[in-house]
Amino acid sequence: MAQAFPASPTTTPATRTLVVHSPIDGSRLGEVPLMGDAEVRAAVERARTAQRAWAQLPIETRAERVARVIDAFVERLDELVDAVVLETGKPRNDALAEWITVVDACHYFTRHAGRILADTSITLHHMKWRGSYVAYVPMGVIAVISPWNLPLAIPMGSVIEALIAGNAVVAKPSEVTPLTLLKAKELVDATGIPTDLFQVVTGDARTGAALIDAGVQKVVFTGGVSSGRRVGAACAERLIPCVLELGGKAPLIACDDCEIERTARSIVAGGFINSGQLCISVERVLATEAVHDRLVDRVVALTRELRQGDPRADDVDVGAIIFAKQMDIAEAHIEDAVARGALVATGGRRRPGPGMFFEPTVLTRCTPEMTVMREEIFGPVVPIMKVRDEEEAVRIANDSPLGLHAYVFSRDKTRARAVAERIEAGTVMINDVLVSYCAPEAPFGGIKNSGYGRVHSDDSLRAMCYARHVNYERFAMPLNSPLLFPYTTAKFRGMRAAIRATFKRTPLLGRLADLL
Repeated sequence: MAQAFPASPTTTPATRTLVVHSPIDGSRLGEVPLMGDAEVRAAVERARTAQRAWAQLPIETRAERVARVIDAFVERLDELVDAVVLETGKPRNDALAEWITVVDACHYFTRHAGRILADTSITLHHMKWRGSYVAYVPMGVIAVISPWNLPLAIPMGSVIEALIAGNAVVAKPSEVTPLTLLKAKELVDATGIPTDLFQVVTGDARTGAALIDAGVQKVVFTGGVSSGRRVGAACAERLIPCVLELGGKAPLIACDDCEIERTARSIVAGGFINSGQLCISVERVLATEAVHDRLVDRVVALTRELRQGDPRADDVDVGAIIFAKQMDIAEAHIEDAVARGALVATGGRRRPGPGMFFEPTVLTRCTPEMTVMREEIFGPVVPIMKVRDEEEAVRIANDSPLGLHAYVFSRDKTRARAVAERIEAGTVMINDVLVSYCAPEAPFGGIKNSGYGRVHSDDSLRAMCYARHVNYERFAMPLNSPLLFPYTTAKFRGMRAAIRATFKRTPLLGRLADLL
């Protein structure tokens, strides 16, 4: 069906702007500048200047100031939620989940930053006359390049970590959904945090490339695999670290002892929340023969009960597709699956009328060679495949170039953990879906083509810093130390005897004899 409005932001060459439309009804929401190299470099330099003073503040002071973001977000909660709903077409509950993720991360990191970033003492096992510790030093300017599916939660999580760690941030939102992050910046600026410390540059892929090339000290990128490869190569060329959180193809393994109702409801939530536009959405269900038929019946029934429509209403479960291209991808996957023998149990079509809506879809009789079972969908389509047992389920789950998230459902906790520990993924959840992303204490990221590095967790906050090793004198060694010039025969023999006594794997008396 031809779209009656632009499927993505349109560029106005004369004024170099991007016009943003709502996927709900195609209405014009606003426009943002299409920033070029000079504008991006100027933003990075302003951030660098602001960061120098910010980095000198004690961690506790920075944390206290960043914590004011919580108050600002609470005060203007509805305004932020409405911005997300209009720009993405997701239901208000989904938008509120983004808000909660940001505020909770801010709450956690501002409370625990002092502990996480405190100097870490190192006990040296041999050089007892020396001492060591690691200090976590701000890096400088962090670039955050974020996608369109979670325009608030994804960038703001990294913004908060970077600021608390003493850095400045220049964030580039997707050209599809730039307005949400600009609204978040407006709220952050109102807290008194220096305006230049957190900046937003808007534009397309060229703007993101300019940001990487503008002299930043680290890049946090979330997006597709092909784009991630280019970002990784650009960062490697400039010798700057990066975090790449790329695509996912999350399998859900339904063991033969799983609780049918819980598993079915989790599949529906994991597959259709945010219209399936999450890198951790349930992208393939591997159901053992013992439960397959009952599980399919329940999943189909629950899917048919979902209410899809204008997400500005509170009683809507599934909203619009954010990016029109995903509608084409969903249709291509369904067409391929049906041609190879799959059955459309429910859904499978674009909804007529205004807006970009695609019916929640369940495919059954799926097989591993179907593209819907192999390639990321990023839409409201859940393919289900019958497998003999857990062994086959694990084998098929791991037969993927992606490894971000996975799910296991079983009544037996020990059994579920055993299965989970065999799955190749950055995170495996047992008897639940999606919510692990909302835990700021837990690392989030993938393996294989799903990228590398982690966001969230204490380690992620530390990774926003350089780890500076400081080695100091506990007591002075004599000036005739065997480690100092001049070398002599006596020094060599003494060192040799000490080394043998230390490392020779013989009883203690035998090693002591080497010293005599």
